[in-house]
Amino acid sequence: MSKLKGLLLTEGMHGMISQVEGLAKALDVDYTHQKVEMNMFAKLFPPKITPISNLFFKKFTVPEIDLIISCGRKSVIPSLYLKKNSKKKIVNIHIQDPKVSFSNFDYVIVPEHDGLNGKNIISSKGALHYLTLTEIEENHDYLVDKINKSKEQILLVLGGPNKYYKYDKKNLSSIFENIKALAEKNNLQIIIIPSMRTPADTIEYANKFFGSENLVVQSVDKKAYLSGLSIAKFLVVTCDSTSMISEAALTGKPIYVAQIPPKRDDHRFRQFRDLFSKLNIIKNLENSLDIWKYEKLDETNRIANLIKQKL
Repeated sequence: MSKLKGLLLTEGMHGMISQVEGLAKALDVDYTHQKVEMNMFAKLFPPKITPISNLFFKKFTVPEIDLIISCGRKSVIPSLYLKKNSKKKIVNIHIQDPKVSFSNFDYVIVPEHDGLNGKNIISSKGALHYLTLTEIEENHDYLVDKINKSKEQILLVLGGPNKYYKYDKKNLSSIFENIKALAEKNNLQIIIIPSMRTPADTIEYANKFFGSENLVVQSVDKKAYLSGLSIAKFLVVTCDSTSMISEAALTGKPIYVAQIPPKRDDHRFRQFRDLFSKLNIIKNLENSLDIWKYEKLDETNRIANLIKQKL
């Protein structure tokens, strides 16, 4: 039986790409990924009042498809337009709240902490993503030659500034000093992994702060990220990234969240972290380290299996 053909629509941000590609792979779909670009005047209107027309987004070549997986505000109108104007029945799946009637989609996947309900809504605990345990295990050795084998490792995964959290020297030094003290107290080596949102000056500061006795990966490197997740005994992720906390939860390892004082109300981030705390997945990074167990979280495959049954 031939595979279904899918079109993935996102705004091109890494977190969105990870979610749509992760679901497409879990559904075993042959897919094409298209970055959506809205016309200038369309950016002024929310999806709820934007007409379903190709006048509102820059046209792109559409392959023959059976389903659409979209994520993010800009992808809503193109998804609805393509479904409406297709000569055959297309299944469309949207990840995150589309801010339009849910009935426009066959399935809408939203985080459980958003508290949304409906007959075609599937709730996820945290964010979907494209990491797999197999991939993490296969990349274990990537950093092995660069670490101190006489010590165990603690991994710090850095996100980046957004409208809620500021990556200034004061906030970073507080996290770095805490990690360094914990590493010295527990005889651990520190591995620092940046993400696509991590500013270059943050990576430079980390390199100077932690010195040669620790390992600071100085560019975005997925293999290093996967290897770090596999090698480290303890995982630390900055509070700004729900996606990387969700990815880390795939390992079943202790995950600490490094807090940054919010610039504005970070209610949805706190709701997400409250849920993961109740699931015994995360704890706040403080002055001690513990080992605890929880059920490995693989929401991407769980939700893909639900959709497969319905399809």
